[in-house]
Amino acid sequence: MTDTDNGIRDILDADDKAFLNELESDRGMFRQIGDSMAGPMGGWTKLVFAMSVVFGLLLIFCFYMVFTSHEPWEHLMWAIAALAVLVIQGFTKNWLFQRMNMLSILREVKRLQVQVALLSEERK
Repeated sequence: MTDTDNGIRDILDADDKAFLNELESDRGMFRQIGDSMAGPMGGWTKLVFAMSVVFGLLLIFCFYMVFTSHEPWEHLMWAIAALAVLVIQGFTKNWLFQRMNMLSILREVKRLQVQVALLSEERK
């Protein structure tokens, strides 16, 4: 037994094993979004999600104004605004999907920790 294995086994407790048991092997996108809104970064995730919705509505408004404007200068400014909002919305969605990806990776690492601990208990 190495010190690393002993450390992992000592750190894992009943809560970790219960967490592993509640995880399902295949989770959909909406479940992953819901899971990312919990925990210590849940408030930030909710804020970024709300910002993404607001930017989506603003993007629709900008496109509406592009198609309904009559002055060439106004048309150009609304098109630039729509492009800027599209980029900002892309960044917020990128952050959300990176957060979901990080949680998926952490879930797999937690699963591996529990498996290592269980294997080390079996070898005793």
